[in-house]
Amino acid sequence: MFSDSYKTIRVRQTNDKGYITIKGASIGISRPEFEYEIPMQDAEVLLNKFSISELIKVRYKILFKNKIWEVDEFLGENIGLIVAEIELENEDEQFEMPDWIANEVTGIQKYYNSILATFPYSKWKK
Repeated sequence: MFSDSYKTIRVRQTNDKGYITIKGASIGISRPEFEYEIPMQDAEVLLNKFSISELIKVRYKILFKNKIWEVDEFLGENIGLIVAEIELENEDEQFEMPDWIANEVTGIQKYYNSILATFPYSKWKK
């Protein structure tokens, strides 16, 4: 992962695919995002030779009220943290919050993957 105030560039692997994602700076609660599938071998090289930080997590996709929630269960130095997010068509789109969401953390930077990679959950004061 590489991140500065203007962008985050992330390479990730699933069991059988590689991806590169580029996210722009946040404007309100939205940000531009581009994701492309790349060969698994390329993902491995990029992660092993060019990555400056790492996050380990398992992602679950849960359908709730016709919306897909992506729920990330963090491992490694972020073990114990679970974060859910939903992709909306626009910032004003209405949706129902599942009762298994404990706190709204949109816009709280310590929950950003780019921050968790360098300042993990295990180092937060409890």
